[in-house]
Amino acid sequence: MREIEKTFSELRIRGEGGLIAYTTAGYPELEDTLIIVDTLIRGGADIIELGIPFSDPIADGPTIQTAAAKALQAGTTPKKVLEVAEEIKQRNKTPLVTLTYYNPIYRMGIKNFFETAKASGISGVIVPDLPPEEAGEYKKIAENHEVDTIFLAAPSTPTERLRKIVEITSGFLYLVSVYGVTGARQNVQDQTIELIRKTLPVTEGKTPLAVGFGISKPEHVKTIMQSGADAAIVGSQIIKVIEDKHDDEEEMLKTLKEYINQLKKATIKNHP
Repeated sequence: MREIEKTFSELRIRGEGGLIAYTTAGYPELEDTLIIVDTLIRGGADIIELGIPFSDPIADGPTIQTAAAKALQAGTTPKKVLEVAEEIKQRNKTPLVTLTYYNPIYRMGIKNFFETAKASGISGVIVPDLPPEEAGEYKKIAENHEVDTIFLAAPSTPTERLRKIVEITSGFLYLVSVYGVTGARQNVQDQTIELIRKTLPVTEGKTPLAVGFGISKPEHVKTIMQSGADAAIVGSQIIKVIEDKHDDEEEMLKTLKEYINQLKKATIKNHP
């Protein structure tokens, strides 16, 4: 059993949903990433999503775009991110997935990328701009290295195409909850709840369903869980905390830990 599958299995036994916490590697500086990830894990994150900064992050909103731009300016590269991932895995057992775009993988060479990712302790990879129809070689090489390929589905995805995505995804299905890009929002829309309920019959018994984009508050997480999702993905608000507090590391880490702890509590099915 792979790491991500094992994590979801253990969560089900405990009566919990999963909390997947995203941070942009190299923001504000590469040396900050290790301590930020340690803090997210101590706060209760079940899976860490480590973003490899890219110059054209088409799925990301202004908060994560700005973080990625600053990380690139600071000299962050895919190779350096994977080196940091290896350090993280030496200190933590929590599954680590990476979000990147296809260009950095292509430039490294698909085989080289997955060899390095596997050696660094990466359990899964998310590539928002790689359509499943064009992912044959990528999927095959990933499977050879026992790294999960996590694909995305959007509100506009027709049911028949959704079934094809579910067949090719592994680890979990990343359900984009709203139209548009990443970013914190005030409320979980009725459309998101309906989307989860529409998707569940397709994913049930095949792969866990994780919901992201716009999830930023404990009440959002609770609503997502009550609607039947297996995990909530939170990113932009984590980056916002880092952005607002990075001049005071102690306060930043304290705020991050408390924030993640509140989100995690909301995944517990019997939690008030």
